[in-house]
Order: sequence, then structure tokens, then C-alpha cells
Amino acid sequence: MKLRELCTKLEEWAPLAYQESYDNSGLITGDPEQELKGVLVSLDCLENVVEEAIKRNCNVIVSHHPIVFKGLKSLTGKNYVERTVLKAIKNDIALYAIHTNLDNIHTGVSKMMADRLGLQNTKVLAPKNGLLKMLVTYVPENSAEKVRSALFAAGAGSLGAYSECNFSVDGTGTFKGSELSNPTIGVRGVREQVSEERIELVFPSYIESRVISTLKNTHPYEEVAYSIVSIDNANQFVGSGMIGELPEPLNEMEFLKNLKEKLKTDCIRHTSLLNNKIKKVALCGGAGSSLLNAAKQSDADVFITGDFKYHEFFDAENSILIADIGHYESEQYTMDLIADFLRKNFPKFAVHLSKVNTNPINYL
Repeated sequence: MKLRELCTKLEEWAPLAYQESYDNSGLITGDPEQELKGVLVSLDCLENVVEEAIKRNCNVIVSHHPIVFKGLKSLTGKNYVERTVLKAIKNDIALYAIHTNLDNIHTGVSKMMADRLGLQNTKVLAPKNGLLKMLVTYVPENSAEKVRSALFAAGAGSLGAYSECNFSVDGTGTFKGSELSNPTIGVRGVREQVSEERIELVFPSYIESRVISTLKNTHPYEEVAYSIVSIDNANQFVGSGMIGELPEPLNEMEFLKNLKEKLKTDCIRHTSLLNNKIKKVALCGGAGSSLLNAAKQSDADVFITGDFKYHEFFDAENSILIADIGHYESEQYTMDLIADFLRKNFPKFAVHLSKVNTNPINYL
């Protein structure tokens, strides 16, 4: 098995197009054609994680956080980032990060948290806009189903939990080929009228080249008439955070004790108790304070995340309970999420969970 196959499968699950602009997900070091011996899955990629990979005969590390966030101008080993990258390269270990693209899919990090808390009726807290496009094309009636089915197979026509979605309307198309043309229907120099279907489908923008290629390869015409339009509709399955409901309401202290146990955190920083029942829960893995307004607008009773700053706690304004469980604590089960995915898709390949605790924060 080659590294390229691993990268392809991970990016089908969490497309790189879904990562935030500041992020550096994807293959960081390594030859896509190298043969894999074993994969080590970790939350962070540090020097001691690379050393663990060496000992366990793994030549790929798949981590949630990328070791390289910004461009490196040197590799002299002057800091932990450079030393980690150097050690990986010297030992022929590929480094792959699956970070905010995994955060932003509906089966990702926040969903893992929601499942551990037993939340029901979950959905993305802050769906992203601008990730969708629409294809409009015109196909002879007798070829319409062939083209439509091929576009569905290429990934077009998916809307949330639904697939093979399209709108079609019958009409008449006209064209006249020049002397340089080789028309499928009719003859050169004569205007033709053909019964056609206008087909409209929505698709994720990152598969645009695949959709266009599929259309041109299956459409019968020499010149394919089509247009692609960017649309601002929110993609309900892509975005930050998650919101759901508890099976039964809990009082705030019961909820916080349950949260501490289920997510195995030593410390929860929270705002003042409001003497409310907790039913609707909003959460986000990692640093999610920017989603507080989305949580409030969704009428959540509590918002769980990590890395809230002092002044940001005031923004609760006695309308919601904020529970900061810590960055590492909110993402600690991400390793299991990644490993389970890899084991399911590569059942005959060795996938190991790192035993290194990379949490840089300690509590007395």
C-alpha cells in the first residue's frame, strides 16, 4: 500500500477544501509513492511522537494538529517544529495532518464529542456558505438519463442527507454548425431544432473539474453547452461545531459533573450557574469561542469548547452557560475517530494509537 492511497481516502472523508484559510492540513512531508509499513495516529506531532513511530516501525504519522502551521524559512533544529520535521525526514517518516477539514465535516471532531455526551438530533452549529456551485446544462432527451446518472456518480446532485437531486425541464435547443463542425445531430450549415432537457444540479465546489470532465465525456454533443454558477447556500453538512439535545434535561451541576466524567477533564472553567435545566447543547472541539453567538442564536442552554479568554466569558451575558473544558480535552478522542476510520477502510493494515500524552497543560 502506498502513501498516496492513504491520503486519497482521508481526503475523500475530510476534503482539504474544507480546511480554514490559516490551516495546513494534508501531506506535510513524505513521498506519495512510498510504501507504507504502519501508521501512527496522534493528536499532535512532536519529537517524542516521531520517536514512538520509529520504535513501532511506523513510517507515517497522521496527526490532527499540523506540526507546520506557517512556512519554514530554515531547517536547523532551532525549535521544536524544525527538530520534529528534521527527525521525520531523517527517518523517512511521512507526516500528514487532518485538522480543520476534519473539524468542519458533520462526522468529525465535534460529532465525536456529541456522541460521547449522548446528544440526539445533532446538526452542524455554524454551516459554511460559499462551498457550493450549480451546473446547468442542456442534453438531448434520449441522452439525458445517461448524462444525469454519470453526474450523480461523479458527486453532483447531493444536498445534505439527499443524493441524486436535480431539476429538469423540457425545451427546444437550436444550433447551426460551421464548416469546421462535426455535429452529432443534423448537418453542417443548417439550423437544427432538438428536443432537449435542461438539467440543473448542485455540487461541492472542490469537485468542479471532475464534474466538468464527466459532463464532457458523457454528453453526445461536440460542443457542450453548460454554465457553472457559485451559490451562497449554506452547506448544512459542512461547518463548525455541533448542536444537539440530551435525552432528558439535567440541572446545571448534574450536567457539568456528567460532562467532566464523559470527556475526562480535570477542570471545567464555566460562567455563573443560571438555575436553568440543560436540554439543548452546543459544542465545538478545540478553540471555539468564536461560535458563542451561533450557540446563543440557536437557543442552546450550554456551550462547550476550549480556550475561552477571560473577557470572552462576559459575552455569555447570563443567557447561556459557557463550559471551557480545555483544548486538548475537547479533542482527545480525535485519535480514536481517525484510527477507526483507517481501520475500517484499510482492515489489513497496521494502525496504531500513539501512547504519548502531548497535552502541554497540567493542573494541580
